[in-house]
Amino acid sequence: MFNTLKAFDAQTASNYINPYAVDVIRAKRRDLIYGISNTKDLLDLLVTEGAMTAAKRSIVLTIRTRKDQNCRVLDILEARGERACRKFFHPCLMLAEPDLYERIKTYVGGVNEHMQDARRQLIGYLLEKDQEGVDKIRERTVTQKTRTLFATKGSSLEKEDVSTLPLFKPEDLKTAQSKAEHLIHTIATDGEVGLLEELLGDSDINIVNSSHETLLHLAAEHGHLSTIELLIRKGARLDLQDNKGHTALHRAASRGHSDIVRALIQSGAPIYTLDLQGKTPVHLAAENGHLNSVKLLVKEEARQPESHIQDIFLHMASIEDNWRLAEMLLQSGAAVDATNSHKKTALFYAVSHNNEETLSVLLNAGAKVDYDVLNEAIKLKEESTLRLLLDKVRGAPSEEALSCALFSAVRQNRDGVVTVLIDSGANVNMPDKQGYTPLLLSAELGHTEVFRVLVAKQAKLDATLSNLSSALHLAVHSGSVPIAQTLLEKGLDPNITGPKVQTPLHLAAQYNSQELVDLLLRFEAQVNAVAQDGLTPLHIASQQGHAGTVIQLLQGKADQGIRDRLGRTALHWAVSSQGASRVVDLLLSAKANPNTSDNEKKTALHLAAMEGNVDAVTSLLSQKAKGGAKDMDGSTALHYAAAGGHTSVVSALLQLLNNKGIEERNAWRKTPLHVAAEKGHDSVAAQLLEAGAKINSTDHSKDTPLHCAARGGHQEVVMRLVNWGRAEHMGRQKKANLRATNNVGKTPLQLAQSGDSAEHEDAAALLMRKMFLIK
Repeated sequence: MFNTLKAFDAQTASNYINPYAVDVIRAKRRDLIYGISNTKDLLDLLVTEGAMTAAKRSIVLTIRTRKDQNCRVLDILEARGERACRKFFHPCLMLAEPDLYERIKTYVGGVNEHMQDARRQLIGYLLEKDQEGVDKIRERTVTQKTRTLFATKGSSLEKEDVSTLPLFKPEDLKTAQSKAEHLIHTIATDGEVGLLEELLGDSDINIVNSSHETLLHLAAEHGHLSTIELLIRKGARLDLQDNKGHTALHRAASRGHSDIVRALIQSGAPIYTLDLQGKTPVHLAAENGHLNSVKLLVKEEARQPESHIQDIFLHMASIEDNWRLAEMLLQSGAAVDATNSHKKTALFYAVSHNNEETLSVLLNAGAKVDYDVLNEAIKLKEESTLRLLLDKVRGAPSEEALSCALFSAVRQNRDGVVTVLIDSGANVNMPDKQGYTPLLLSAELGHTEVFRVLVAKQAKLDATLSNLSSALHLAVHSGSVPIAQTLLEKGLDPNITGPKVQTPLHLAAQYNSQELVDLLLRFEAQVNAVAQDGLTPLHIASQQGHAGTVIQLLQGKADQGIRDRLGRTALHWAVSSQGASRVVDLLLSAKANPNTSDNEKKTALHLAAMEGNVDAVTSLLSQKAKGGAKDMDGSTALHYAAAGGHTSVVSALLQLLNNKGIEERNAWRKTPLHVAAEKGHDSVAAQLLEAGAKINSTDHSKDTPLHCAARGGHQEVVMRLVNWGRAEHMGRQKKANLRATNNVGKTPLQLAQSGDSAEHEDAAALLMRKMFLIK
């Protein structure tokens, strides 16, 4: 039963029979949004009354415009429910916006006129809150309204002693007030300014009738200029709207009372207010053929500061496709190329809404066709609109505007638009600020349809960017086989060089575009072309690990022995790439020399060990790569694997080389064990020791591996070395010499003590315990 009653209450509230505060906010939302001017004060009051949190207040104040701030306030209040909405009206709105509060209260009182239980509605709430103030003014109100009720034309009632008149009973007060207000509105309608001034006295100048018409509305409707002037002098509000959303200016404009339109405008009447049908005063003046009123409104608009303009009349007409209004506005002196706060013209909006009739009116009036306008037509794929713009424009669009539009059409792949623009005079070969021609841009973007149009319109195929990238380079970069094929069929050199002397085949190899590699090779691209850094397409494909492309290039007779500027072959680059084991095998199967050295005398095995590429190491050794080969620093592959901590590579090298090379020394006479200790690789040190590495070997500074580990503070390696000991074949025990000194007389302990890290301290403590210097 309760839910049924609740549903009934909600339904009646939506029909304004039972207006709760939240319903009133929804019904009068527009009035509140545009009527609240002291938003900050209102927010402070809402926070004080607990109707809004301080955090929400801060968020609202970050919003740029007052209109949007007010919208957000109302949204928050509706979400918080009835109690917050009631607090909003009283006391917050009453204190921040007293005039607006009185208008809302008048409206709510009218809605609740037939309700029996006023306490449940907003008016009951407001009346309870205002009761003390009502009691104080009741006597004065009765006396004043009694005088007004019985006053007639020529009456001398005002000369009588009003105190002798009987007071109305409370139940008669409402009837007396209603009749008095009706009489005042009638006099305003008749335009009897003298009598109106006499009767107004201290009455509310903005009092409304049942249609929410003020005295100003009625005087404007009936063309009473002197009455308008009186009401304005007495402070009548110019922005109040009746139940159709009309202001007094709407009424005067629709009737063609140009003298009143002028008076209202000069007094500051808002010219952009929309009625309930979304029409401004100028709409109504134009609809009724009142040209003089239109001219006055257009003239006033021209005087408005840009910051005060919500939107321009001509823009509204363009958006609505109201071509008759547009014609009258232009006839009345509206500037055809005026821009709004978004720097857009009316023509732009006519195009964006595809309103061809208004578009024609604007073009016939000489509207400027700029890049924004053309680009909008392009974005909307409106070729007919674009043709209309280009055909009807007075004076051809600038070359710059056409060029910008052409590039925009290319970016959006609008082939039909490109045709229209070129036919209308756009330069097919004009470069933009970055040096792109339309054809180069279409190639880079892979826009095949546009590219074909440009070729048909005689675009230059050999144009290049400032870095020498050709259309063919850009087509390969975008992966567009059709564009690349068209260029090659049209005779563009497949070996044309671009940035860093790279050919299109270099790029195809880099991007692993096998279809493009095949296409370029069929058109006789040089498979061994050398770029600025000495790299061939095979180098690049091997470096990237592109096995399929490597196969294509090898089938195309690529020379895998060519060395780049670093002296490296394709095999060097393949082993340097993790995951390129298939490419390594392909190159070795094609008889690549595994022992070719680069400029630093590094073989492919050196590089594979350096990268920790165990698969490549295994493949190279299986193809007779020299495991003991040394580079220019005397380092072997085992040195590099030990330095990198690559245990799997170290294990493979030791196994496949039968532990040979374990004592090889580099230019600094360091063994692989020295290097592993120096870098702190404990697992590698263990592998080498197990394989028989000499624990006390010395380098050119007479450092042992223990010296190297202690100097680096590598505690784990130090522990490994000091705890190492195993029986040799001849029965001798081999252990690390803890007291060995290097060429400057330092022991491992002294080197550890010279370090300043916690690891050095731990290593020193370990050595001291082993030397029985501490417990």
